[in-house]
Amino acid sequence: MEMTSGIGPDAVIDAVGMEAHGFVVDNVLDVIKQKIAPGADRGHALRQTLLACRKGGRVSVPGVYGGILDKWPLGAMMQKGLQIRTGQTHVQKYTKDLLRRIEGGEIDTTFLISHRLSLEEAPEGYTNFKDKQNEWTKVVLKPGGVA
Repeated sequence: MEMTSGIGPDAVIDAVGMEAHGFVVDNVLDVIKQKIAPGADRGHALRQTLLACRKGGRVSVPGVYGGILDKWPLGAMMQKGLQIRTGQTHVQKYTKDLLRRIEGGEIDTTFLISHRLSLEEAPEGYTNFKDKQNEWTKVVLKPGGVA
């Protein structure tokens, strides 16, 4: 909102989905609800996209939700006249072309990799991936030695 002088961006993407984490009040309440009533989703990221997007803007939700969500800012969505697009990304449609581009050097994805480990170090990697989410973002595992 600061970057747009309070207007909001033209388009917002919630690629996080029900796996959103954080220690904001609504997310903590969602975690409690999940323990009491399985099937509840954590909707903090989605609520933030609806509130942040400018009037007449677009919200895309490729993030996965599978349950029930409350505290939906329906008033903000309606008053802003937002366009909402949902659905999982069509991975199979794009995989072949993306792999061709990566293998051909047209797209460099190495900046995404935060750590490289041997397959034998996978348990340590999973622990760090869970406990140190800001530092461990993408891990490449390779059998028989460091990748």
